[in-house]
Amino acid sequence: MSTASRPRIVSRLASRLPVTVDPTVRRLAVLSLIGQIVLVVTGGAVRLTASGLGCPTWPRCTNASLVNTPEMGIHGIIEFGNRLLTFALAAVAVMMLVYLWNLRRERRDLFLLALGLLASIPVQAVIGGITVLTGLNPWVVGLHFLVSMALVVLATLLVNRAFGRTGRARTAELAALPGAARPVMTAVALFSAIAVCLGVVVTGAGPHAGDADAPRNDLDWDLFSHIHAVPAYLVTAGALFGLFLVLRDRIGGPFRSAVFMLLGVTVLQAVIGFTQYYNGIPALLVGAHMLGAALLMSAATNAADLARYSPVK
Repeated sequence: MSTASRPRIVSRLASRLPVTVDPTVRRLAVLSLIGQIVLVVTGGAVRLTASGLGCPTWPRCTNASLVNTPEMGIHGIIEFGNRLLTFALAAVAVMMLVYLWNLRRERRDLFLLALGLLASIPVQAVIGGITVLTGLNPWVVGLHFLVSMALVVLATLLVNRAFGRTGRARTAELAALPGAARPVMTAVALFSAIAVCLGVVVTGAGPHAGDADAPRNDLDWDLFSHIHAVPAYLVTAGALFGLFLVLRDRIGGPFRSAVFMLLGVTVLQAVIGFTQYYNGIPALLVGAHMLGAALLMSAATNAADLARYSPVK
C-alpha cells in the first residue's frame, strides 16, 4: 500500500462511521457498563475460589505458557478467564472509539470517557500483574478492586451521555428538583465511594484472601466492619430522603427511576451485608456483596449525575 493511498482509505472508512450518536454507540456504552460490572464479579470469583494464584506468574500464566494448562485445574481456568475478559473490554472500548471518530470534536465528552475506559485496561493489567507477583498483597488487591469501581463510574457516565440524559448535549427532559436534591445525591455518591473503600479494608482483613497462603492486612476485621457500616447508613438515609422528595413533589422521569434504583440496591446491599456478617462470611454472599458494590456505585453515580443536570425549582 502506497503512502499516498492511506489517507484516502482512512477517509473512506471514516465516511462509513456515524456522524450522530446512533443506537450502535448507545449499545456499546451499555455493553461497556455491563462488562465492567461482570469484571468485578469474575474478579470476585477468582478471589473467593482461592484462584488468585491460579496463574502463578504474569504476564504469562506460567513461565512456559501464555495460557492456563490442564495441570492447573479449575483455579487456572478461573484466573485465566478473568484475564481474558479484559481483552473483551478492550475490544468494546476500541469499537466505541472507532464509532465516535467522526464525533470526537462535537462529542468530546463521549470520546474522552471511552478513551479513559480503554486507557484503564493496561493499567488494570499491570496492577493485576503486581497483585500476582506480590503474592496477593491485600492492599494491591484492594487497589485493583477500587480501580474497577472507578471504571464502573466512568461507564455509567458514558451511558448517561450516550443516551442524552446528562451532559452539555443533553436531550432528555428532566423534571425540576428541589434545591436539596443535588447536594444530597452528591453526598450519597461520595459516601458510597467511602463505603466501598472501607469495604476493601474489611475484605483485606477477612478470610477470603484469594489463596490459602496469601497475607492479610492484620487489621481488626470486626471493628472495621462496623466502621464500614457508617457511610452505608448515610447512603441509606440519603436514598430515603431522595424518595421523600420524589413522593412529596411528585417528581417523575429519569430522576424518579434513579432514586428507586438507588434505594433498591442500597437495601439489597444492607440485607446481604448483615446476612454475611451474622453467618460467618460465606463466599457466595461475599461475591453477591461485591456485585452489589458495583451496582451501588453505578446507581449512586447515576442519581448524582441526573441531579446535577436537572433544573432547580
